Amino acid sequence: MCTYLYAVFSLKDGEAEGLSKDEAAAVASWRSTILRVALEEMGHLTAVWNITAALGAAPRFGRGNFPLDPGALPAGVVVKLAPFNEDVLQHFIHLERPEGSSETEGAGFAPAFAFTRGVHVPRLTPMAIDYDTVGSFYSMLGANLRAFVDHHGENVAFCGDPSLQLTSQDAGLAGVEPVICSKTALAAFTAIVQQGEGAPADAVGSHYQRFLAIRDELAALKAKNHAFLPAFPAAVNPVLRPPLRREGRVWLENEAAAATVDVANSAYALMLRLIAHAYVIPRPSPQKGLVIDLARGLMRAVTLWGERAARLPAGPSNPDCHAGMSFTALRDAAAIPPGTGAHRFFLERLNEIAAGAALLEQSGDSRSVNASRIVADLVKRAARGLDLERKTLAAPSAVVAERPATSTRVASQNSPMLEASTAGPPVPTVIDGVEHIEGTGLTLRYELKKCIHARFCVTGAPQVFLANVKGPWIVPDAIRTEALVEIAHACPSGAIRYLRKDGAPDEAPPPVNLISIREAGPYAVRANLNLDGNNGTYRATLCRCGASKNKPFCDGSHHEVNFAATGEPPTGKADMLEQRDGELAIDPQLDGPLKVRGNLEITSGTGRVVARVVQANLCRCGASNNKPFCDGSHARIGFRSS
Repeated sequence: MCTYLYAVFSLKDGEAEGLSKDEAAAVASWRSTILRVALEEMGHLTAVWNITAALGAAPRFGRGNFPLDPGALPAGVVVKLAPFNEDVLQHFIHLERPEGSSETEGAGFAPAFAFTRGVHVPRLTPMAIDYDTVGSFYSMLGANLRAFVDHHGENVAFCGDPSLQLTSQDAGLAGVEPVICSKTALAAFTAIVQQGEGAPADAVGSHYQRFLAIRDELAALKAKNHAFLPAFPAAVNPVLRPPLRREGRVWLENEAAAATVDVANSAYALMLRLIAHAYVIPRPSPQKGLVIDLARGLMRAVTLWGERAARLPAGPSNPDCHAGMSFTALRDAAAIPPGTGAHRFFLERLNEIAAGAALLEQSGDSRSVNASRIVADLVKRAARGLDLERKTLAAPSAVVAERPATSTRVASQNSPMLEASTAGPPVPTVIDGVEHIEGTGLTLRYELKKCIHARFCVTGAPQVFLANVKGPWIVPDAIRTEALVEIAHACPSGAIRYLRKDGAPDEAPPPVNLISIREAGPYAVRANLNLDGNNGTYRATLCRCGASKNKPFCDGSHHEVNFAATGEPPTGKADMLEQRDGELAIDPQLDGPLKVRGNLEITSGTGRVVARVVQANLCRCGASNNKPFCDGSHARIGFRSS
């Protein structure tokens, strides 16, 4: 994965960096393709870790740092960091080649010498094995797994806690499925080989086939323009300190480049540690999804810093060479034991990376600025979600006006109406921007910043919600408590909530989690909602036009920008869910979509089912061509969430 990412980071970006229009389009397509391959490789890693966890072991990630010395891998496998060019692309093709392929190794990647590292005598000591292709490697693993299961039996072999594994819902990666037996484990091995090598070689969409397509396009563009250089001359095997052996290594002497690579490496190492940590958190803890989200957010920042490094000079000893990210990390990124210590470590490290990012931001480089924004947002999310020292805090002190005299009830209990109070509306207490209005049977809460002026309140209970008045405008005791509760439930935005005083139950979560798509308007959510790490509410209206000044909430800006989007998209996958309630986590991604995890039915404005999902990325920039789902348009239009 690192070698693929390094090549991607070196690619030029558009006509502004010297490419023609056709070249720029091709390079952008290559960047997207190789990034998808790298993401799929991350999915392969989690699939292997699921198998490891299923067998009762602790997943870990261990490797030496680049360049890998002979012996770390079989003799025929050479791994080093190098910028994108024909030889590097051929190296990728050779790595992903199917069994029996005649694809040669790229120039500069031939092994220095041949050797055999494996032994064929049974040993108690774990020994390295040799293999020619990734397919043969997984074939050996599969054979060993079958022998292991035959010896011990399924129940003994697969003794790990299934709740520790990652699912596609947790990881947001396609193909990450729980492993519960030898059949599912072997299926994961097969999927990895088929997605990578193709196996057979003509499999459409495999990594091997995608790299072949890039090779053909590169050759065609080179034929048109012999001077075409799709990438910057990033260093081959950059290092951050003077190397003991200088051959095949480039020391980054330029301080701007070294500082950029230092922060990028630190974020990459923390990303690995976070993913490993997810495997010690049992489902359904929300922290399991949080640490994966933090890891994915760090990878976004790493991408920006990696691209920045490839555009900076390496230093005076290598005047014709640019820098590049070295992916230096600890040799073992095993999980930290769960608990407060791990949370303190993650927060401390995130804050250190954020401080480094802030220094890089001072250069004014757009990539550094955006990476700093991403990490600052991750720090906030981690501080909320990891929740180091949650305490039950008393409500902030506030000056409360003397409570007005209560009104006298009308004799008829069949009417929801009460006599109007002669003392006028009670003066609210404002706590954290929320008005608390005391009534006899409940405390009504009103939060202006969430209100979308749907007018269910002023039309359903005009004697309680006094329209067009100055000052206090809510009179809770003007109608019976039960009637006022129903009015609160009708508020789609959650701006009106309540706390019962009469011993009756407060608002309960709905039996089915729903998101309704409003015509040319927001998402109306009714669910046991955990929004951006905050729970305790069951209703919200969330912006989907991209123009709200109060994101993630709708503020009516869709009217101002003449947002046009149907509330009746076609029905997609709508298989009935095993469970329809439970917590629905919605995490607004920085400059990206609403990431939704949990049991959810998405409906049209008229109530028709659009989709039933357990995870989704919902568009909130307003530009997706696949609404309500994200299609990546936020990056194309430069959407900013804050």
